[in-house]
Amino acid sequence: METTQNTGSKKLDKKTLSHSFNLWFWGALTCFSQEHMQTFGYMSSMLPILRKLYPKHDDQVEAIQAYTAFFNTNPMLGSVIVGITASMEEARSNGKEIQGDTINDMRAGLMGPIAGIGDSLIDGTLIPILLGIALGMSTDGSPIGAIFYIIVWVLLAYFGQRFLYFRGYSLGDKAVGFLVGKQGAAVRYAISIVGSMVVGGVLASWVNVTTSLKLHGANGKVFLDLQDKIDSIFPGLLTVIITLFCWWLMSRKHVSAIWTMLILVVISFVGVLCGFFDPGLSY
Repeated sequence: METTQNTGSKKLDKKTLSHSFNLWFWGALTCFSQEHMQTFGYMSSMLPILRKLYPKHDDQVEAIQAYTAFFNTNPMLGSVIVGITASMEEARSNGKEIQGDTINDMRAGLMGPIAGIGDSLIDGTLIPILLGIALGMSTDGSPIGAIFYIIVWVLLAYFGQRFLYFRGYSLGDKAVGFLVGKQGAAVRYAISIVGSMVVGGVLASWVNVTTSLKLHGANGKVFLDLQDKIDSIFPGLLTVIITLFCWWLMSRKHVSAIWTMLILVVISFVGVLCGFFDPGLSY
């Protein structure tokens, strides 16, 4: 490839990098499928980079081949990989001994660690914290909580990903050693613990499953209030059972979150019909 033999000083400008980042932010899941996942979104984000570094069309076609391989990671933190790639592609266009296979190996090596950190930090920690705050602001049907969540999430998602993208570009391949090394493993482990604590806190604060089942005697008086009996033995037992049931469905049986919610709706509907649950509705 002619451009890799040059010893020039090609440099990506901020406009090109911003264009690349915006394509990743808005299109990371473009043409998403089980076969390709985020491959096409990644390729799209690299197009401005390749056009800037390789003026010749044939060189662009050759360079893009490194990004046709399967790619999938956490889309939020995945922007750091795109930034690292842009830095490595810049070095390759300036004659450094970096091949397409080297870039592809780097991408493949970072997919797992970034997914582990991102899923624990974003899905397991940040989102539950924001939802907990939003729920607290939504008491009595106030829309402030929903507005708060939408605005804060969008701002954090955009500027957080942008920071990671440019940080990855500035560090280049130096970031790879940290993300896949012992320090990266320690960070992933610590974040997973914090994420579990946050999810547990949200569960204890906002999930409350109770039963309204009461047994009446011949005189019409209640002789067994099931919820009172449960509270005297194990407060929150039904909440724990439902939580473990959802965990079992999604973790052990690999049931999707959507199907799990539908199953809970069916359980709730049947429970109301049987008198086990009382939604407190008046008609």
